[in-house]
Amino acid sequence: MDLQISVFLLFILFTAGHSLSCYECKSVTGSCADQKLKTCPSGFSQCSSTTAVAQISYFSTKVKAKDCIPACQSGSLNLGYVKSTISCCDTDECNVQDAPDPSNIPNGRKCYYCDILSCSNKLICTGDEDHCITATWIFGGRSMALKGCASKSLCDGIEFDLGVVSFSCCEGNLCNGAQRVDQRWEL
Repeated sequence: MDLQISVFLLFILFTAGHSLSCYECKSVTGSCADQKLKTCPSGFSQCSSTTAVAQISYFSTKVKAKDCIPACQSGSLNLGYVKSTISCCDTDECNVQDAPDPSNIPNGRKCYYCDILSCSNKLICTGDEDHCITATWIFGGRSMALKGCASKSLCDGIEFDLGVVSFSCCEGNLCNGAQRVDQRWEL
């Protein structure tokens, strides 16, 4: 009996207090060569790696980020001017590899996306982006309509708390409607 209690207490000693270790990197140069290992704070149960490509007019930039995150779902998102992929995992140092670059291979799906003037722009979805999204984001007291393409995995497991007040996904070409969700920017 004493041996069972000792083994149980030893098990608790070795498993309690274990914190997840993830790589951390924030790069606007497209390289995470300087990534560093960090211990995640309490409540952060996953590691993430994100690659985003922003295309504005003739200017393009690639951003990479890695960090601890409370909850995460792997997948891809395309808002027309920004495409991103996120990879999530839940074991120590599992985000050592960068998330893959967003796909440029069209998949036949089309969704609406918003620019500064309109939400009636048509977007050709790529890779595993098989759903259309509609969201409203509040930032600094202003609301912003977001529309685009997303992978089913993001739609099924999305959790927002960074100012997103509404989020919906639908299947079918242009199912997210050309009408505005809100004003692009309200005062």
